[in-house]
Amino acid sequence: MRRILTIKPSWALGLYMVLDTICAGMGMGVPIFCILFGFLVGWYNARMLTATATPIEQTLKKLLLYAVTTCAFTFLLMAVIWARIIPMLWDPSADLANFGIPMILYDPRASFIGWLVLMIVISPCLQLLTTIFASHVTLIAWPPRSHRQGSGTAQAR
Repeated sequence: MRRILTIKPSWALGLYMVLDTICAGMGMGVPIFCILFGFLVGWYNARMLTATATPIEQTLKKLLLYAVTTCAFTFLLMAVIWARIIPMLWDPSADLANFGIPMILYDPRASFIGWLVLMIVISPCLQLLTTIFASHVTLIAWPPRSHRQGSGTAQAR
C-alpha cells in the first residue's frame, strides 16, 4: 500500500487520465462512472498527501488543486465527446427528438440543450464535489499522525 501512495503525482495524474477515459467509455459518454470514480480519487489524494508530514493548510490546498485538475480533465473529455453535436442545435433538419437522449423537458430542443449542459458542465462539477467530499471524509477517518488529537502540534493550537 505504501508503494501505491508514494508514486509521483505526475504518474498518478497520467494513470488517472487513462482510468477516467475508461470510465467515460464504460458509461458510453455519460460520465456516471467518472463521478463515482471521484470517490476513489478523493480517497487516494488524501491518503497520498497525508503520507508526508506537511501542514494541514498545504494539504487542503493541494487536495483542492488536485480535485480541480481531475475535474478539468473530465470537463475536457466531455467537451471532446459531446461538443461535436452542438451544431445540431442550428440544423433545421436535425431530429433532436429521436437523438437518443431522455426528453425530460417538453420541447426536444430544450431537452437537448439541458442534456449537453448536464454532460459537459454539471457532470464534471459533480465529480469535483465527490472528490472533495471523499478527501475530507478520508481526512476525518484517517488523519495523519501529525494532525491527530494528542500529538504536540495539535494541542499547541
